[in-house]
Amino acid sequence: MSARIEMMGCAIDNLSMEETLQKVETFIASGAPHQHVVVNVDKLVKASRDPELRRIINDCALVNVDGMPVVWAARLLGKPLKERVAGVDLFEALMARAAERGWRVFLLGAREEVVGAVAATYRRRHPNLALAGWRNGYWRGEQEEAEVAAQIRAARPDLLFVAISSPKKEQFLGRWQAEMRVPFAMGVGGTFDVAIGRVRRAPRWMQRAGLEWFYRFLQEPRRMFRRYFIDDMAFFWLLIKEAARR
Repeated sequence: MSARIEMMGCAIDNLSMEETLQKVETFIASGAPHQHVVVNVDKLVKASRDPELRRIINDCALVNVDGMPVVWAARLLGKPLKERVAGVDLFEALMARAAERGWRVFLLGAREEVVGAVAATYRRRHPNLALAGWRNGYWRGEQEEAEVAAQIRAARPDLLFVAISSPKKEQFLGRWQAEMRVPFAMGVGGTFDVAIGRVRRAPRWMQRAGLEWFYRFLQEPRRMFRRYFIDDMAFFWLLIKEAARR
């Protein structure tokens, strides 16, 4: 297992996919609560502007890189990473391992019909999967949010997957993970839509070429234009500043 590196103010664990899975095994064996996060271009940009999000990321027990541009940037900065550990790939691997190990899984996020379809899909795919429960990702106010956290704690899952947009999912876990006491809690963003085929993943060659974001843009151009072509352009300025400091 490799030590953490620091990049653009955020901690990153330099781990392969298999090393990440081994780390999750130790978390679940411990029974203590642990929070996971993946960082990509968009999240590094958001964290550069949001000190609270940056604090939450740096307090996470496990931080993976999901995005080839970040892998390449780390290499340029003299901090090479072993590999990209994409959130959707880690989710798939953990669902399979949960079925093998008897880990209890809770699914939180997206619309009711989407999260229900994810539960049904993985029950068919892994008949031994123990689902502790699932719930949509919509609630109002602090009281209802507290009720969601109480529901998850009462379900006693080993794994919690939160399919809510950033930074809301990181903030939710930052507020409630210590109380929910889930051994491994992971934000998975739009993974539920991918899991049931509502959103297609890019071909492998596009993933390797760092073009998965562009494939996503082609599927949802109106929704993703601002993120990719306006907000995330700040990543290049962050990279220049980081290189200048070095």
